[in-house]
Amino acid sequence: MVLNRHGRSGGRSRLAALAAAAVLVVTPVAAACSDNGGGNGGDASPTPTRTQTNQPDDPAAAKAEITKNWTAFFDAQTPVDERVRVLENGEQMRPVLTAFAADPNAARASAKVNAIAFTSADKAAVTYDLLISGTPAVPDSKGTSVLQDGVWKVSVQTLCALVNQSGNAVPGC
Repeated sequence: MVLNRHGRSGGRSRLAALAAAAVLVVTPVAAACSDNGGGNGGDASPTPTRTQTNQPDDPAAAKAEITKNWTAFFDAQTPVDERVRVLENGEQMRPVLTAFAADPNAARASAKVNAIAFTSADKAAVTYDLLISGTPAVPDSKGTSVLQDGVWKVSVQTLCALVNQSGNAVPGC
């Protein structure tokens, strides 16, 4: 347990992590489908094969959607059903999202995306500031967005990292 200078446990970052975990929401991201087809016929000019890249087909559109989704994911006004839909394996995490939605600290949390770097065509590293009442409480937080069922979603790993920072144990994390 970490005590602050007044001898109290907790602290701003723990509150921020708890509030953020309570408020996690993401909206869908339209992602382009991958086409790994290539020419392997006997004609004189085979169709070029697609090489694997570290980006989706339309990186600019994916970044715009990820930014939109992360902002929404942390918005306290986003309904739990929407949060479930845009969280990786969201239905399994519904009890966690429902519990956090009832937390009064969640209403004060939000997020601002600072950077997105694709690590593959279906995964991105996201750097964001966790805000409490509009003020950065946990700047330069790291998380991931994953493409699941054609939707860019906040990863369960990101949710669980925030839950773990809050000091709470939650089933599924």
